[in-house]
Formats: sequence, C-alpha cells, structure tokens
Amino acid sequence: MAENVQAAGTSLTGRAEVAVAAQPVAVWRPEFNPWLIAVVVALAAFMEVLDTSIANVALPYMAGNLGVSNDESTWVLTSYLVSNAIVLPISGWLVSVVGRKRLFMICLAIFTISSLLCGLAPSLPALILFRVLQGAGGGGLQPLAQSILADSFPPEKRGIAFAVYGITVIVAPTVGPTLGGWITDNYTWRWIFFINLPVGLLTLFLVLRFVDDPPWAKRMKAALAQIDYVGISLLIVGVGALQVMLDKGQEDDWFSSRFILTFFILAAGGLLSLIIWEWWFSKNAVVEVRLYKNLNFLGANLMMFTLGVIYFSSLVIMPQFLQTLMGYTAETSGFVLSAGSMVLLFTMPLIGVLSGKFQARHLIAIGWLSLAAGLYYSALHLDLDISFGVASLVRVVQVVGLPFLFVPINLASYVGLPAEKSSSVSGLVNFMRNIGSSVGTSLVTTLIARRAQHHQQDLTPNVTGGAQILRNAAASLAAHLTASGVDAARAMKQAEALVYRSVIGQATLLAYVDTYVILAIGAAVMFLFSFALKKNQPGGGRVVLE
Repeated sequence: MAENVQAAGTSLTGRAEVAVAAQPVAVWRPEFNPWLIAVVVALAAFMEVLDTSIANVALPYMAGNLGVSNDESTWVLTSYLVSNAIVLPISGWLVSVVGRKRLFMICLAIFTISSLLCGLAPSLPALILFRVLQGAGGGGLQPLAQSILADSFPPEKRGIAFAVYGITVIVAPTVGPTLGGWITDNYTWRWIFFINLPVGLLTLFLVLRFVDDPPWAKRMKAALAQIDYVGISLLIVGVGALQVMLDKGQEDDWFSSRFILTFFILAAGGLLSLIIWEWWFSKNAVVEVRLYKNLNFLGANLMMFTLGVIYFSSLVIMPQFLQTLMGYTAETSGFVLSAGSMVLLFTMPLIGVLSGKFQARHLIAIGWLSLAAGLYYSALHLDLDISFGVASLVRVVQVVGLPFLFVPINLASYVGLPAEKSSSVSGLVNFMRNIGSSVGTSLVTTLIARRAQHHQQDLTPNVTGGAQILRNAAASLAAHLTASGVDAARAMKQAEALVYRSVIGQATLLAYVDTYVILAIGAAVMFLFSFALKKNQPGGGRVVLE
C-alpha cells in the first residue's frame, strides 16, 4: 500500500516537473517604457561621442592658453582615445563585476566629474591626465547604452531602438566640430568641457530613476574574485600602443620613426598575446574573444570595423578639403556636414522599421552599394570651384547608405548569441567601430599626403622654367599684375609663385579624388561579402540555418 502511494506520489511529482518545464520561461521586460529608457541612454552616448570630436578644433586655443606647441596639444586627443579604446572591449566583463546599471552610472559620474576637471586644468599634463579619466568613463557609455537598448526592446523592435542609438553615434561627430568652433570663438575652450556638467548630472538622475538590470546583467561576485590581471595588462599594452601608433603615425612618417616602430611592435605583440591568453589559458577572460567562433558575429564585427574606416574617413576628408583648399572656416565646413546629418535624422528611424521586415544582409548589401556609389559620385564632383550647395549635396550622397549599414550590422551581431552576452557583444562591436575610425583617420591622412606628392611630381615637369605652359601662364598673370601697378620684375616672380601654388592645389585635389575612389572600391568589396552573413528571421533575431 505504502509502495503504491509512494509510486503515485513519484508519478505526480514527475508530471508536475514536466508541466513546469513545459511552461514558457518568463521574458524580462523593463519596469518603465522602453522608449523613455532609449532617450536616457542615447543622451549619455551622444554626450560621449560628441566629446571625441568637439575638442579637435579647440587644440590651437588650448596650446596658446597653456603655453605649449600644437604638436604637444594633440596628446589631448590621443590620451582620450587610448583610455576610451581600452575600456570598450572589457565592458562586458566589468558588467559581471559591478552590474550594468551601477557600471553605467559609475562611467557617467567619472565622465562628468573629469569634464569639470578638464575645464579647470591649469596645465597640459593636468589636462591630459583628466582626459585619460574622461576617456575611461566615456568608454563604457557607448556599449552599455547599446546593451541596455538590446535588452529593453523585444527582438522585433530592436531595429528601431538601434536606429535611435545610431543617430547619436553617427550625427554627434558631425555636430562636434561645428559646436566646438562656435564655443571657442565666442567663449573659451574650457566651455567645451563645462557643457557636459548639466547634461551629465541630468542623465545620471534619469538613469538612477528609470533604468533597470535584467537578471543576466546583475553583478557576479565570483567575477570580482577572479580578476584576469594578465589579460588586462596585455589589453592596456596592445590597444594603448595601437591607438598611439595610429594617432601619431603620419605625423612621424610611420615606420621611418623608431617611436612608431616601437609602438607597432608593442601593439602587435600585446594584441596577439591577448588573443592567445584569453582563448586558451584565461579562466575568467576580460575580453570574450571566443565569441568570434560564431562566424556571423565575426563577419558583423569586420563589417562594423570597415564601416568605421570608411565613415570616419569621409568625415575627415570633406571638412579638411573645404578648409585647406577652399578657405572655409571650421564652422562653415561644419554646416556642410550638417546637411548629411539632417538626412540621417529622417532616414535612420525608417531603416529601423525596415529591419523588422527584411533580412539584415539584404539591407547591408544595399547600404554598401549606396555608400560605394556615393563615394564615387564625390570623386567625380570634387573640384576647386565647388560651391557650398554642391558640397552639401556631395555630403548628403555620401551618407545616404549609412543607415542601411549601422542598424542592420548591429542587429546581425546579436544573431545566434544568448541574451547574457549582450554587454560583451556591444562592447566588442563598438570597439571595432572605434578602432576602425582611428584606422580610417590615419589612412586618409596618409593617402592624401602621399598621393599629393605623387601628383605634384607628375605635374611639376609642366611648370619648369623652360616649359611653354609656364611661360604663357606666368606672362598672362604678370601682365594683369603690372596693369594693377606692380613692378614688372616683381610681377613676374609673383606670377610664377601663383602658378606654382595652383599646381600644389591641383595635386592636392587629385589626392582627395584618389582617396574617394579607394574608399568607394572598399565599399564595393564589402557589398560582395554582405551575402556571406547568415539569414535571419526579420524582427526575430534568430539564424535561419541553411
């Protein structure tokens, strides 16, 4: 009898366990409206991305005010980029140590306080130190904001959420130079840091009030007890050396400089050792390099890296061309960029909606094709007589394809990966984009300098002393100068100088054209690779196995 009762109880218990297992697992949802959360975290990300570019135009003012050279003042940018790049890939591990919301607030507080200190800095060494702190705090804001958005929205609405985030990441770098130029012209360079205070304090309060952590983003006490000191050290050496090398390479003529060669060896050795250590030896990896075993994630990261290269290259080329060859001010060239920003404000949400209806790889293919066409169009229409309107149109054509890339690539990076890896995923994706932007900036700076030298060598034989073209052009200019009252001998020398300056301008213009063509070819190659990504169910976030 007792055995029958026990057997019956066991049977009931087994059926109960099966019934519980059959019930769907509760899906976590934030307490507050996800769109409110999106605005809050996007505000923090916008402030951080803005700060990466707003200081560029203020460097001469800083150098003059602090009594240092322009070359020394560039460490204000380099120091920020180095510390920022180091924090990005370890943000996922830091979440496991601190908890995501707490880490987001810590990063926001560090960024805000260090902004105040930067504005009050009495010397360049102090400013560099505070910029290192600011970069460390800012390094966590981008990936954590994206991770919060990924978890706050269901997969079918994640595309539009990433579109909101994309607006901050893509528009902020175009606003930064214009805003920075206006502030330094009308007030002082210190206010480019002080303006972060009210925004940072407000965002800190809003995060405290409205942002929650899902169960998988809570603090794990075990992670704190097992800190990977070797991995952190290799990351600091490898990424720090890489960022310094990229930032100072063209300035020091790359590998002809012992300084750059040393940092290249440190970067290569540090990063290679980091990958080997984290993949095979570390039991508590600070950088989850094993995520790259997922080929779809690897492909998405390579595309985000390439997007960083091409997008930031185009962001550097246009204002540099307008300021060096066309005589535009930083503020006026910023207005040219703002035309493209306005287009992004309207198209980014649209692509967010489309990403829930079409496969990510198809949207990505359209994006690369549009970007390649826009860059080639830029090469065809760039000349020394370009008007403000045409320059604005060229910029618009360049950015039309960006929303088709930024949102779907971010979506593709999460495909097939568990929710608890969202912080690590966003950290690595943002890291690849930021490194891509540094590579792109260095690439176009070097390309323009080298191609300008090449074209100058080609054009110089046409303007040598005995060339008929030079004699005719110089004689014509000298006649105009003489008619204006200039002495005949001086008029001829001035005419020859004007002809030579024209040659330099033409050589530099051709260098910009070559650079646009090279970038267009790179985008066209990535178009072919788009179809190597896995199929995904639009809005569902799952891989469709073929």
